[in-house]
Amino acid sequence: MKGSVTRRNFLGIAGTAAVAAATASAQASNNAPNAKAVRILGVSCSPRKGETTATAVKVALDGAKEVDPRIAVELIDLGGKDIAGWSGGAKPSEGQELMDDFQLILPLLKAPDLGGIIIGSPSYFRTMSALCKAFLECCAVLRKPKLLLADKAVGVLSVGAYRNGGQELVIEQIQAAMLCHEVIIVGGKPGAHQGATLWNAYNDDITKDEFGMDTTRKLGIRVAEAALRLAQKQA
Repeated sequence: MKGSVTRRNFLGIAGTAAVAAATASAQASNNAPNAKAVRILGVSCSPRKGETTATAVKVALDGAKEVDPRIAVELIDLGGKDIAGWSGGAKPSEGQELMDDFQLILPLLKAPDLGGIIIGSPSYFRTMSALCKAFLECCAVLRKPKLLLADKAVGVLSVGAYRNGGQELVIEQIQAAMLCHEVIIVGGKPGAHQGATLWNAYNDDITKDEFGMDTTRKLGIRVAEAALRLAQKQA
């Protein structure tokens, strides 16, 4: 019968309307004047300041920033910083974070608007850098008396001298450490579901690694998307 609405047509119309309503609601939320900023912190754990790992982390942050106007990003380059590892004992000593340059980073990790972290490390002998290990050990002060990083989105990237130079092993090592904070581990998209892997094969111009750059940008996008969803649940 002409003009009649079949069950299939009705479901199609209803589905279209639901999608339109959800999109409008999301746009209204994004444009709301009271929408809170969600900050993504990028930490480059290479002793070489401003080089390939720092560049990769910045690319990931740029990808995160494109996701939503509420996303704010900040890069911390640990190159040249004096950060000592855990001094031993059953728990970090009180005030240990005041002994070196970690004190400059600590307020950023404690900030209430922190929604996610992207950690980058070079692969040295198929493991994370000593600087990255020291940074992760110092983060133990964020576990007591409260898990300050719990439910934050965390993504990881690694730069190696070879395409298969241990990057995925480094990513696993950093993820394992961050799980002690009860964070939400975020991977990338095809083809780097675990995290971003980069190959420094172009005399320190990491931007020439097109595959690596793509995985890095996608990692930033995934971290930002997860951070926004987590922030909405916690609001």
